[in-house]
Formats: sequence, structure tokens, C-alpha cells
Amino acid sequence: MYMMKKSVFLALSSVLVFGGMMTGYEGAVQAAEPKVLRMNLHSEPPTADPGIAEDTTSGTIITAIFEGLTRLGKDGKVHPAAAESYTVSKDGKTYTFKIREAKWSNGDPVTANDFEYAWKRALDPKTASNYAYQLYYVKGAEDFNKGIGKAGDVGVKAIDDKTLKVELTNPTPFFPELVAFKTYFPVNKKVVEGNKKWADEAKTVVGNGPFKMETWEHKSNLTVVKNEKYWDKANVKLDKIEFTMIEDENTELSMFDNDELDWAGAPTSALPIDALPALREAGILKTQPIAGTYFYRFNTEQAPFTNAKIRKAFAYAINRESITADILQAGQVPATGFVPPSVALNKDGYFKDNDLEVAKKLLVEGMKEEGISKLPPITLIYNTSEGHKKIAKEIQDQWKKNLGVDIKLENKEWKVYLEDVHQGNYQIARGGWLGDFNDPINFLEMFQEQDGGNNDTRWGNSKYKELLNQSALEQDPEKRKAILMQAEQILMDEMPIMPIYFYTQSWVQNENLKDVVIDGLGAIDFKYADLTKK
Repeated sequence: MYMMKKSVFLALSSVLVFGGMMTGYEGAVQAAEPKVLRMNLHSEPPTADPGIAEDTTSGTIITAIFEGLTRLGKDGKVHPAAAESYTVSKDGKTYTFKIREAKWSNGDPVTANDFEYAWKRALDPKTASNYAYQLYYVKGAEDFNKGIGKAGDVGVKAIDDKTLKVELTNPTPFFPELVAFKTYFPVNKKVVEGNKKWADEAKTVVGNGPFKMETWEHKSNLTVVKNEKYWDKANVKLDKIEFTMIEDENTELSMFDNDELDWAGAPTSALPIDALPALREAGILKTQPIAGTYFYRFNTEQAPFTNAKIRKAFAYAINRESITADILQAGQVPATGFVPPSVALNKDGYFKDNDLEVAKKLLVEGMKEEGISKLPPITLIYNTSEGHKKIAKEIQDQWKKNLGVDIKLENKEWKVYLEDVHQGNYQIARGGWLGDFNDPINFLEMFQEQDGGNNDTRWGNSKYKELLNQSALEQDPEKRKAILMQAEQILMDEMPIMPIYFYTQSWVQNENLKDVVIDGLGAIDFKYADLTKK
């Protein structure tokens, strides 16, 4: 998922508000105080539409107000959600889901048709979903998305209102986990087709999740409240979540310190790097490794990064160890590969960190191949964040010192940044990827297609693509791993992206806040959360 999710940047905070009320007669019992959690989103969610959302900020809101066939529980395991049960054929290629009795937030029944419609809508080339490829496990999905197949040939069909049949191209053991991901969420056809901008305003957003959107003041705040029409409302303990949208991490931490927020930091934002030692010493800093990689993209269609040797020179000429130890200070691991440690294919990586001798040699060779004696002006773009800025300035200094190269830094607001990256309006751009499911393919498949939804490097390689296709057919886990390792080797040999470090998430939270679920991929879910009285 872009961090930007999945490459995405977010922020989270919360506060408990007590509004105790008394009934109007003598001896009345005090009513239960509403449980209101105040959080901070680092930036404006680009959308509330699960079919086109690609970032973690949007994903945080969508996970609260929608629900897929399955949902990850407090135990980290997959549990039935919109589907109350499912069966799998002997060959592992056909899933039949039984849809439970449930309603949309507007009172409409949730049916199997909502899932068939949503998946085919995300795959429709007209929708232009950058996450459509996540549905390619479904038979016929890729051909339809690429305009060479028909919607009717896609292997998802509502047999009746409560039965959804899904045919897969190959056995996919992690499919029950995959359908808990937002691109597989249902949408209400009547709502979607009745208003093209349905996902842009609180009054028109209709979901099927534990919460429903109440207000959305763009670039300011957003609130969700408990959805009384949700099938499992008895297990939803929060009455409301109030999200602010503050980009400054120091302000966010101050609000937490002043008891105005119940949370500061990841996964919806970040803590100020300078504050980490003190928070750690105070014993309140929470940190966990997640399946995610922080990297820089090269636009392989813009000089000088059309040349692989020049890309590798830039990648080899930075000191990741100093970046993680001296700047980040939260247990991040230097990355010399793209696939994170939780699913690593090669735990030793594919190149040497801070390999200056080789970097200088590659830069000379690359420039000679391009017939240039001087590099063109180069700009690195990143989205607004103090952490991104500090990393960019450090790398800027290292490239100047180690390669003699001057780099211009440019900060962009999140939505503008995403648009520029997708349109290729950059030379080097910050990136981040948190897994959507815990398997190496989820990282490597991003670069399978040259014009793929989240590639954005303009890089493609036929052998790389062939290996990923081959891995989908290999049933032996070790053989499959070997195939994927070959693919990652190609990715690192060509270096369309420059890995920098593997993520950890760090945050502080109100000790009275319980059962906020952050999975191993870094996604956050408030369905089970509870706030107890101080």
C-alpha cells in the first residue's frame, strides 16, 4: 500500500471527551458517558472510495467505515466479516462466500451483488484504479483491466443475494486475508452511480463498516460515529472518533502532552525525531517493526536516471546506517533490498551500503555511456513531513560529499505529490510501501508492469515479469522463493528504486486506550478499540 500507504504518510491522535448527563428527576442515574477518541491524520485523505484509494491515510478512514468479506481480528488472524462463512474447492481455485444479513449505513441490504459490482468497477479501465492489480488473482481480472477482456469473463459472480462465487487463476492460499484489503471492499451501486463525487463528502459517503462518516471539513477535521446499522455493533465500543489534520509533528506531540490527543505518531503520522530519545527514556515510546520499506524512486524516463549505472551510483553512495542510527533513532533497519525482513528472500541484501568506491566508478561509466561530462540539474521531491525533510537533507549532503552532485529539494503537499509522481513529473521521489499482505509478491508485483498502477518509475523488464508469472504457478514454497529471489536480484541490478530502510512504527498513546489493532503490515483498525475512564 502506498505510504505516501502504502507510500504514504499519515498521522493519528485521540482524546477522551466526557459529556456526562443527568436525567431530569431526583435520584436519576447518570447516563453512560460517550466514548470519543480524538486522533490526528497527518494529511487530508485523498478519497473515501475503497475502489480507488491507494494510501494509508485514506485506508485508515475506509477501514473504519467499510468492511470486506473478512477482517483481521485482535489476534492478528482472519475472521469472517461481511461473509459469515466460505468454502474452498479441492483445487483451491474456487471460493464460495456466504454473505451475512447486514445493512449499508443508509439502510440498504448488503448483498453479494455489491461485491461483484465493486470488484468489476475497480477493474474497469475507466475507473483508473491504481490498485486494480490486487484483483488479478481473480480469473479474467487482468485481461478486463487491460482492455482485452470482458467484465462478464471476470471470475466473480453473485449467484444470489447471499452467495458470492469467486474463481481464481491459480490457487492463492492467502486469498482469505487478501479480501480483507480495501480494494476488495463492496460499494453501494445506487450510491456510486447516483453521484460521481459520492466519496468526497460526509453526507454522501455510504459504508457497511463499524463506523459511519459524520463530518468532513476538508484539510481540517473529519469525524466518524458508531454505525447503528452495523451487524456487529454490539462489539463496537467507541461512540465517535474525531480526526484532526495537522501536518506538524511537534504540534501533534504537544497536543498529546496537553491531554488533547490520545495518540501521537505512527501509523497515521510520525513523532518528531528529536523527541524520540526522551520518549524512550520516559518509558512511553511504543515501537514495532512492520512489513514496509522506505525508498526513493527514480524516473527512468528522465535524464540522467535513464541509465542503470547512474541510478546504482546514487543508491550505493549513501550511508543508510547513519540515517537509521543518527537521524531516525527508532530501530529502523538499513535496507539493501526491497522485500522487508518479515518475508525476506535474501536476508543479506543485494549490495553493500555506503560503497563509495563502486558508486564513483559506476557514475563515471554511466555518464560515459550517456555521452555527458556533466549531470543535468536534479530535483528530489518529498511530501510534507519533518522526517522526510531530514532524511532528504542528509542524503542531499551525502550525495554532495560522496559524488560531488548538487541536488535541489522540493517539498509538496500530499495530494499534489501523489499526482506528480503518478504523472511522472519528477526525477527522484520519496516512496514508501507497507505490505497489503505478508508475502514477497506484494512488494515485487508493484514493478511487474511498466505502466502498472503503483510503479511510477516507468521501468519494466521482461525477465522480471516472466519470473513473477512463473512464481504464481509454483506450488513448492522453496522453489517459489528461489524464483522470487531471482526477480528481486533483477530489481536491485536495475535499481529503478533505491531502498533506504525497513520501517518500524513508533507512537505514544493514552494508557486508558485499549485494543486499537495495528497489524504486522502497519494498518490500523478501531473496530475493537475502547476508552476506559481515567
